Amino acid sequence: MALTDKRVVIVGGTSGIGLATAKAFLARSASVVIASRSPSNLSLAGKALDGEVTAMALDFRQDTMVKSFFEAVGAFDHLVVTAGEVVMGDFPTILLSAAQDAFESKFWGQYRIVRGALPVLNSGASITLTSGVYGIRPPRGAAVVSAINSAIEGLVRGLAIDLAPLRVNAVCPGIVDTPIYSTIPAAERRAMFEDLGRKLPVGRIARAEDVAQSYVYLAENGFATGSVVLVDGGGHLV
Repeated sequence: MALTDKRVVIVGGTSGIGLATAKAFLARSASVVIASRSPSNLSLAGKALDGEVTAMALDFRQDTMVKSFFEAVGAFDHLVVTAGEVVMGDFPTILLSAAQDAFESKFWGQYRIVRGALPVLNSGASITLTSGVYGIRPPRGAAVVSAINSAIEGLVRGLAIDLAPLRVNAVCPGIVDTPIYSTIPAAERRAMFEDLGRKLPVGRIARAEDVAQSYVYLAENGFATGSVVLVDGGGHLV
């Protein structure tokens, strides 16, 4: 399924996996709308992308803003959601409010985006959400993240039936070298990534570009629906 002249909306498309995904779709001659709640990130991403790009503000925790966002976007062909914040920590010590906030962001945010997009998605459209490997193999302290990612994958399977023939899938990344880790001092971050990479069958952790290819694949493959594409370097095996 060719992407030339197709319109793609990427929520969270201003940094990390989302920005790499925007670049990947632009390389396939699609036009891209990137959305973020950070004006500075939108400005920086707009300058970093080469092609037909529109940058728009969106806080997907707000119903009214989601509705007005898609009314402004108009008809489009493929939806990708990479945005969403989570919380880590030992289960007994995580505040219930923090766990609820994480669900509100990553799970309910993606849920809300799908509902808002439905009225303006073209026929033959696809939706690709984002879960994560901790839903399959959670380390200590990832109970909330595991629950959120599992819920997203369950939602994808249900929506693939409820919204057919519209296609609904998810990408499930492992550890990825993205700006989410930028608060960790550089030397400590490199050491952490090297240690994690040595434990993986592929010998390194992912770059954002590794994961971005999967979103493009799911948009292009007209026979893929209800699928969760795991891109974790074999992390679920070790």
